[in-house]
Amino acid sequence: MNTAVLQGKTAIITGANQGLGREIACVYAKAGASLLICARDLELLRAVERELSRLAPPGQAIVAVPADVSDAGSVSVLVERAVDCFGRIDILVNNAGIYGPMGAIEEVDWNAWLKTIEINLFGSIQMCKAVLPHMKRQRAGKIVQLSGGGATTPMPMVSAYAVSKAAIVRFTDTLAEEVREFNIDVNAVAPGALNTRMLDEVLAAGPEKVGKSFFDRSTQQKASGGAGLERGAALALFLASEASNGITGKLISAQWDRWEDWPKHIDELRSSDAYTLRRIAGRDRGLMWGDK
Repeated sequence: MNTAVLQGKTAIITGANQGLGREIACVYAKAGASLLICARDLELLRAVERELSRLAPPGQAIVAVPADVSDAGSVSVLVERAVDCFGRIDILVNNAGIYGPMGAIEEVDWNAWLKTIEINLFGSIQMCKAVLPHMKRQRAGKIVQLSGGGATTPMPMVSAYAVSKAAIVRFTDTLAEEVREFNIDVNAVAPGALNTRMLDEVLAAGPEKVGKSFFDRSTQQKASGGAGLERGAALALFLASEASNGITGKLISAQWDRWEDWPKHIDELRSSDAYTLRRIAGRDRGLMWGDK
């Protein structure tokens, strides 16, 4: 892929102060995009802003704005700032997210459970609502939504996270159909098992809170180094670039899918429900007695 694939483009990246969000911001900056990065921790955010500014040549803007995506007023201010700075919004990366409370559903703090949904799900939806009028006027745009293992696999003891991520995938493919006529592509990324702050939270919670199976897998992941941030960031770059035009409404695994080859198969992708969440019927698994 051309190293300057985002030259002249503008992007908003939420949760950009650490982990995968920070890595995506670095990759986008190197690819030529002007960026508005946001997160709740201003100190960490300013450090990333300084780092990105060193990567950006003259004329390529890097702007950091503290924001809470679960707050509608904060989201409105954030998007208005992006329009004021750049004049347009080409790309939105909804990366901000938390694991939330860990433990049995009847034991976890209910307000913390709701806050997880507010950040992971409602925050992403509010960001989309705020940028879509601008993208529709441009008749072009790219929305990259970070999903995760909770979207496709049950995650006992981490229910708020799992529910929010599954809901995000359905919102992604629904929104993709809603805005298709405006040439806006909307996709969800499963980045793989990453060794980030969120993994440390699982290990700190212990097997009593997250379950022995999940804790053991997380311990092994920590020891092995995890999937690495690079592949997830590379997929986020691909989905923001023109190389992915027409790929929309998909849940894409950064680690396991051969997404680099997908542009050769656009027509097949458009007519298929592959790489989406769908109900598995009994006959799909050879249980011919279960359905018509």
